Amino acid sequence: MEKIRIAVRKFGPFESTLQKLWDLFCLKNNISIEAEMIPLELHDLYEETITNKGLKNGSWDIAHLNTDWIFDAANEQAVQDLTPFIAQNAPQNYPDGWHQSLLNLQQINNGTYGLPFHDGPECLIFRKDLFEDKAEQQAFKKQFGYELHPPKTWAAFTQIAEFFNRPEENLYGCVFANYPDGHNMVFDFCLQLWTRGGSLLNAQNQIDINHAAAIEALDYYRNIVNNKKAVHPKSKDFGSIEAGMAFAKGEAALAINWFGFASMCEVIEESKVKGKVDITELPHDKNHNTASLNVYWLYTIGTGSKHKKLAYDFLRFATTAEGDKLLTKEGGIGCRKSTWNDAEINKTIPFYHKLGMLHEHALTLPQTPVWPKVAELIDQMVLKALESDVSSKKLLEETQITIQKII
Repeated sequence: MEKIRIAVRKFGPFESTLQKLWDLFCLKNNISIEAEMIPLELHDLYEETITNKGLKNGSWDIAHLNTDWIFDAANEQAVQDLTPFIAQNAPQNYPDGWHQSLLNLQQINNGTYGLPFHDGPECLIFRKDLFEDKAEQQAFKKQFGYELHPPKTWAAFTQIAEFFNRPEENLYGCVFANYPDGHNMVFDFCLQLWTRGGSLLNAQNQIDINHAAAIEALDYYRNIVNNKKAVHPKSKDFGSIEAGMAFAKGEAALAINWFGFASMCEVIEESKVKGKVDITELPHDKNHNTASLNVYWLYTIGTGSKHKKLAYDFLRFATTAEGDKLLTKEGGIGCRKSTWNDAEINKTIPFYHKLGMLHEHALTLPQTPVWPKVAELIDQMVLKALESDVSSKKLLEETQITIQKII
């Protein structure tokens, strides 16, 4: 029997949404083709689709790819350029239905290599019930001499995390995702760098992390992550999903994570903090501005697929305003402006409309074929910083030398 194969990023809301969308799509179009949807962890997803050429050889018809990988995938000729399909039959309200920052990264060499699937830049997620508590406010002011508000600076972030750290109540000041998977700690390092006015690129547009802002970034990060008076003790084993779940279970006062994990607190059954969560911009160095990171997920079609037209028709269906809203209600993050401003969604997730604000400060990672290798090196560097006494200056110098060799 004919079937279409979809490589899905393993995450409950993604899996349930895709299944519901496929069933609705078949019903609406009177199609009886089965979709085999295989949920895969990050590393396996990249390996299956790109490294092992699964998209190119026809093993996968559709895949969730994130924007870190799309440049690589397009260069490998693994993903289909959707431009001719869009010209013939564009997705609903394309491109105006999306914020410009969700349309750029899949545009490579005049081609369009995916449609936005799931979004939500990095932000500061906090327990508003704790921050609004009068007794907490008084105790904090007495201890630190200033009013308790979500932290605007990294110095305040540390103080507030230590203040709320109460292991005896299974409440920790903050939670990080420190599992070394080539993503979370790389993103955290970038955020620390950008909020101190630093950059990943030098004046020649080449990757260069051997400078003063990077030393400050790595110094602060290794100190906060190893601060037992502030951080959830399981952070070192957590990926972003596990860190998000710990926050949803009420185990932390602060988290730096993707917007999606804040909205998840309002919609999943396991959440113990419904109605007690809010988000704001990330803290920053007092002399510099806030920043966010925009990495988003795309629907892509494999160049080896024998069902390209059917796959595109499904992508068109999945990215309608209704499909986008369904993803959000399931616990993912819709990409359309209509979802961000939807009254029903904002009633359930009161901070949903703030997505537009986060996108105004959202930066992106360098689009270069070597980025996945560079990310791996940064990941190893941050891990070494957390687990050794080697100075940040030396670690950055050594990592930059290895990066130069790759470039």
